[in-house]
Amino acid sequence: MLLRNNIPLTYIFGKIKKEVLFVIGYSIGIVVLYENFHVTRISIPVAVPALLGTIISLLLAFRSNQAYDRWWEARILWGAIVNDSRSLSRQILSFVDNPYGMDEIEEFKARFIKRQIAWCYALSQSLRGFNARKGLDEYLSPDEITFIKKRKNVTATLLELHAMDLKKALQEGWINKYQQIEIDKTITALCNHMGGSERIKNTVFPVTYSKYINMSIHLFIVLLPFGLIEYFGYMEVPLVVAIAAFFLLVEKMAVHLQDPFENKPTDTPTTTICRTIERDLCQMLDDNKIYEDKPQTELAPVGSYYIL
Repeated sequence: MLLRNNIPLTYIFGKIKKEVLFVIGYSIGIVVLYENFHVTRISIPVAVPALLGTIISLLLAFRSNQAYDRWWEARILWGAIVNDSRSLSRQILSFVDNPYGMDEIEEFKARFIKRQIAWCYALSQSLRGFNARKGLDEYLSPDEITFIKKRKNVTATLLELHAMDLKKALQEGWINKYQQIEIDKTITALCNHMGGSERIKNTVFPVTYSKYINMSIHLFIVLLPFGLIEYFGYMEVPLVVAIAAFFLLVEKMAVHLQDPFENKPTDTPTTTICRTIERDLCQMLDDNKIYEDKPQTELAPVGSYYIL
């Protein structure tokens, strides 16, 4: 996501640079025909583009709301992942009793919590289309790495390993049946959040709807100079450019927000969220080595900004 508060105009208008250059050239051509070559019949009533602009405004408002809803739902899901990851770790640390200080039980707790950290990073990477297995050897044992290599869905496999360890803890008597049910509920909630994120990722915004709005905006821009030329003359050029840029930017904003897992500056900041989870879980485990030894900023540059 974008890290700076003050976004320069060069970044904003860089998204519509080609469209703005076309509008400038097009509107200058219209005004030259009207003023220099006296082609006056090209003027049309301003009510025509005004009516079309009103309709497009309503369509853009609806699309922007829908796009923001997708982005906000993704953020809610990842906020829930933070809470449930903390809850899962707390349950493992508090439910699993170790009165005799057995190393096997302590290893079980550490393995479970570190696997949860790996799950968060794997989900973040898979949603963005990256290799979900990359970097997981920092958190998983060699046996777990070998196990997930046999499976296509890494995140689902890690939750399966959670369930297998939970079953072992019940069989060994480290937890009772009621505790096992509560921990399993938390794992199920994590699975639901994963499914919700994948639903947003895999549900494409209707292409026809986007195409119709885009065509309507271009038609509006084409008609706008003919409606303003009679009243503003050469001043029609900056006015047309300003109005066209506004409509194009709103459309571009909706396009970027509708896909919150595409590794863009407008993404849901899943990497930052994963780092927060890692920090908190390592603190709960009282094992900060993973977090301290890892570089604190793994940022992908996008111009003067970064994606987290």
